[in-house]
Amino acid sequence: MNWPLQKNAVSEEEINLLIKFLKSTDKYTQGEKVKEFEKNWSTWQGCKYSVFVNSGSSANLILIDSLKEHYGWKENDRIILPAITWATNISPIIQSNLEPIFVDIDLETLSFDLKDLKRKIEENENIKGIFITHLLGIPAEVATIKEICSEKQIKIFEDCCESHGAKIGDSKVGNFGEGSTFSSYFGHHMTSIEGGFVCTNNYELYKLFLLKRSHGLARALPKEDFEKVAKENPGIDSKFLFLTHGYNLRNTELHAVIGINQLKKLDQIIKKRNENFEEYYELCKKNQERIYLIKKEGISSFSFPFIFKEKEAYTKFKEKLKENSIEFRPIISGNLLMHPFLEKYKEGAKNLKHAKLVHENGIYIGNNQFVKKEDFKIINKILEEIQ
Repeated sequence: MNWPLQKNAVSEEEINLLIKFLKSTDKYTQGEKVKEFEKNWSTWQGCKYSVFVNSGSSANLILIDSLKEHYGWKENDRIILPAITWATNISPIIQSNLEPIFVDIDLETLSFDLKDLKRKIEENENIKGIFITHLLGIPAEVATIKEICSEKQIKIFEDCCESHGAKIGDSKVGNFGEGSTFSSYFGHHMTSIEGGFVCTNNYELYKLFLLKRSHGLARALPKEDFEKVAKENPGIDSKFLFLTHGYNLRNTELHAVIGINQLKKLDQIIKKRNENFEEYYELCKKNQERIYLIKKEGISSFSFPFIFKEKEAYTKFKEKLKENSIEFRPIISGNLLMHPFLEKYKEGAKNLKHAKLVHENGIYIGNNQFVKKEDFKIINKILEEIQ
């Protein structure tokens, strides 16, 4: 058995498209293919504006930086996050001199424990935003989160890097707040090898996304906006006019060529992943005295999480996976407050009982379009053997 977390999803067709593109032009840096990919992604996602960047982590950085600038957040204003998320959801908050507030997770959705969320909002002043993570393709309880936040006018924004196409009702995640981020890294639902999107329906935020992706240069703006600011600053060469602090987080035409073709297949990939998830879910239902069941309504499955109620079963399961060459990893990185880079926040980890459980008893194995129905027989056999 060889079951990796992900297999190569770049097809022969995409390699040939890339070769054809390379032979057709001498411009490989951000250009028309990137614009085409952005337009196609916005249509698929159902949002007005999408900006293609070099990673989902860069998308997070642009989103947080732009929100802080747009809304005038001050140093040490607070942003709420789940204790289990990715490190680069937290890093831009710290880099922006904002203060992260960590909330425990719910074992059914792997998003916020809503009681703990409400408690943290009541206990802390100057909360400006909530950065929702739709973890492993499982939609968070956005309606309830919004209701909890409504009195204090807290802004909501979404990390959808593992949740392309997940839905709440008829709407895809990523359309419920100020902005959202996505990843098209090698191991995600679709790939441009490296890449990500930052999305919004707010034109002013969109302009900031464009500026911050490209050094803060005015020429990154749409034509009319660029011409306007150029006229307002006649003493500066408009091609080298900086309007805000920024970065170089651009992606290339080459990655866009791959992404454009991958996007055409994304709905089918999600369908196959969710069919696989049904097989996994049935196995978990048979073993729910030992394994926590994950909620699946609206899911766009990223992987198969196994959270065991007892350490002994968890340990035996990992040993059997190794014996059968089935790759596994922690659920994201476990409780991030246990990691050295968040040393100063460790005191808060004591009250995060669900995050602690996932950290100690949780792993996931890979789901993708290459997993077959018969592959689940070995997982079933392993679960029977460790009873």
